[in-house]
Amino acid sequence: MKKENGEYTRFERARMIGARALQISRGAKIMVKTELKDPIEIAKLEFQEGLIPLDIKRAQTKSS
Repeated sequence: MKKENGEYTRFERARMIGARALQISRGAKIMVKTELKDPIEIAKLEFQEGLIPLDIKRAQTKSS
């Protein structure tokens, strides 16, 4: 779930955490053991562990 050089942009990271937090707030299964209740904090923890079940698609740029 990481891009080729192993990093996401800050925008991709925010998008993935936000989307996952929304899923969690709507009742999705939590992928880590935690006592946290805030969906955003849970999503951040899942992101750090590499467990967010989302992927980023990038448009390919044309090279001249």
